[in-house]
Amino acid sequence: MASPGADDFRLTVLNPGGRDPEQHFQDTIGPGEGEHPPTNFHGYAACTRGVFHHDPRRAFAEGTPVLLLLRGEFRASERALGEVQKHGRPVAVSLKETGLHQIAQQLCDRAKLSRFMRILAQADGCIATTPEAAEIYQRARCKPDPATVAFIPTPYPVEDRQWNFSVPPEQQRGIFVGTREFDVPSRNHFAALLVARQLCEATGEPVTVVNLDGYKARRLLWELKFPEGKLCIIEEGKPYPDYLREIARHKIILQLDRSRVPGQVAGDALLTRTVCVGGDGAIERIAFPKTCGEGRTIDQIASIALDLLKNPESRAAIVAKSQERALERLSFQAVRSQLANFFAPLASR
Repeated sequence: MASPGADDFRLTVLNPGGRDPEQHFQDTIGPGEGEHPPTNFHGYAACTRGVFHHDPRRAFAEGTPVLLLLRGEFRASERALGEVQKHGRPVAVSLKETGLHQIAQQLCDRAKLSRFMRILAQADGCIATTPEAAEIYQRARCKPDPATVAFIPTPYPVEDRQWNFSVPPEQQRGIFVGTREFDVPSRNHFAALLVARQLCEATGEPVTVVNLDGYKARRLLWELKFPEGKLCIIEEGKPYPDYLREIARHKIILQLDRSRVPGQVAGDALLTRTVCVGGDGAIERIAFPKTCGEGRTIDQIASIALDLLKNPESRAAIVAKSQERALERLSFQAVRSQLANFFAPLASR
């Protein structure tokens, strides 16, 4: 198979047995178009004008390299790997859930771990959405070759004007809490809410939090006793564009996540031209190095957040720098080039 240039490179993302329908990205989709927004693993397909599939037969029929997602019990993924490779397509693999706590949960079962090790040994390569996942893949492959494992961050269409959800700074108020899971220890959601309450008391800024877990989580929020009228709880799921519009109304997104996830919260901040404070996801570390949680205590993160809430010039400077970094490393064009460069030697083997 010839190695296409970055401009011509197309990728098929295969999620065997998954619920997401087949989705073609020959043209850049706008907000609200398509079955799934062009983010996370769909973003890899979207940035290359490729396809997202759940049927292996339709995937190898595309005639393009394949990124195979590992999910569930990995049985369907292992079968799909064999089917696609029989047709001569280069296949890289990635766990679909790649936070460190998610990797640990998936690989603590002996049968799943055995399948995982076989798949990584047989695949042509591995693409990791975080540097930590790349290290795990590199060590798990039987014949480690640094050229066949790469950290490639999930892309965001920051260069596309229709995905710019920014609002004028004078229309922004308050803090949006980026996490929502009380029961995942590494999310530190409870601690983030305590910091948000402290900031609310110090500045008068309102706080918005998403609760999709019903009455139980709502009672936990009530126990925190935010100042009267200062806590807004969103209790129903929103289409992604509406969710971004909600975020854009806020001065900062706050989180204390220590899960080493790909970085959806920071990705949302990039599309809304908002500052992301805290979190140690891959995109947080790339786009928001001066405000992320990497190497910082909770007190330090709270201090950064307080300064940003009070200082619009500081917020504007952080947003401008985050957009610059995103265009260089996280945009559709930048990630398409990274994917093309990764698959080129795999396709020629």
